[in-house]
Amino acid sequence: MKTFFDDPALNDIDTKLHNGDRLDETDGLLLYRSHDLVGIGRLADRVRRQRHGRNAYFVYNQHLNYTNVCRNRCRFCAFARDRGEKGAYTFSNEDVTRWLTSRMDQPIREIHIVGGLNPSLPFDYYLTMLQTIQSIRPRAVIKAFTAVEIDFLSEISGLSLDETIIKLKNAGLSMVPGGGAEVMSERVRLELFPRKISGDRWLDIMATLHRHGITSNATMLYGHIETIEERVSHLVRLREQQDKTGGFTAFIPLAFHSQNTDLAHLPPTTAVDDLKTVAIARLMLDNIDHIKAYWVMIGEKLAQVALSFGADDLDGTIMEERITHMAGATSAKGLTRKALEHMIRSAGFKPVERDSFYNPIREAA
Repeated sequence: MKTFFDDPALNDIDTKLHNGDRLDETDGLLLYRSHDLVGIGRLADRVRRQRHGRNAYFVYNQHLNYTNVCRNRCRFCAFARDRGEKGAYTFSNEDVTRWLTSRMDQPIREIHIVGGLNPSLPFDYYLTMLQTIQSIRPRAVIKAFTAVEIDFLSEISGLSLDETIIKLKNAGLSMVPGGGAEVMSERVRLELFPRKISGDRWLDIMATLHRHGITSNATMLYGHIETIEERVSHLVRLREQQDKTGGFTAFIPLAFHSQNTDLAHLPPTTAVDDLKTVAIARLMLDNIDHIKAYWVMIGEKLAQVALSFGADDLDGTIMEERITHMAGATSAKGLTRKALEHMIRSAGFKPVERDSFYNPIREAA
């Protein structure tokens, strides 16, 4: 049956999708420029339901931000501090232990670890942290260290990238989060995060991790100074990398929060942009199975709507996220399993609790 759109330009994209043809950069730009949000959502929702039906996933996870001391001091970051600066902190191994054991009564299946590039920490600190977590939570998947952190760990260890990854894997690393690439534009990098690795280096590190059997997420930070052309290029580069290695488990659009950063003058992303970015990611990233509506970034209510715009995953319980909240996020710092299941069910979908690799743990009725 023919689908009718308010924007006739979507008809060609509809035809390509029906024919199983891959969308190109021109299509991505057309989608971003279109004002037919409902039409874009219908296209993305159809793809989402073909892949996942009514299932909407979440994981019982806990975040650990072990230090906010960071040498990079990116302009968009409200989290980073210099050593000795007010508010700077670094967890000791005892702090890590207390952080984890405080929630031992909860069935946490994933420990999500991200921190700053702290020059005062030796490589052994990271290995010990992984080993400690594995001993406390032997059944939980350790998802730790962005590609930026992995590059830094290779530097401070004096080891090659391969050798660094092998040591981390032997200490308990099973997966890595997808942050650090932000938007793969050299123009944006030089303006906002010149000390951070390039997009090319990020992709190289991800490819190496995938080669060692460590899967990852992929992300895009949007809503700052990037153009829609740079957004679409970023998605295409991720897709090309996935064609080569197949190691990206999910894609997460990250809505920029500007409070307490050098970019505080920028307005927040709009609901239209958030939903459109989720939907376009679902349509462009045909080889990445899962698209997350990260409720920490876009709020609980809009994340529910995003489940009808191509997203099939709400991420997880989180249990005290720090980085985005320091930049002004107004979402909760953590959600219960019951709350996530209610969000999913009331949006018309079926809650499925998963592990880090999307194996179902339990399906709610």
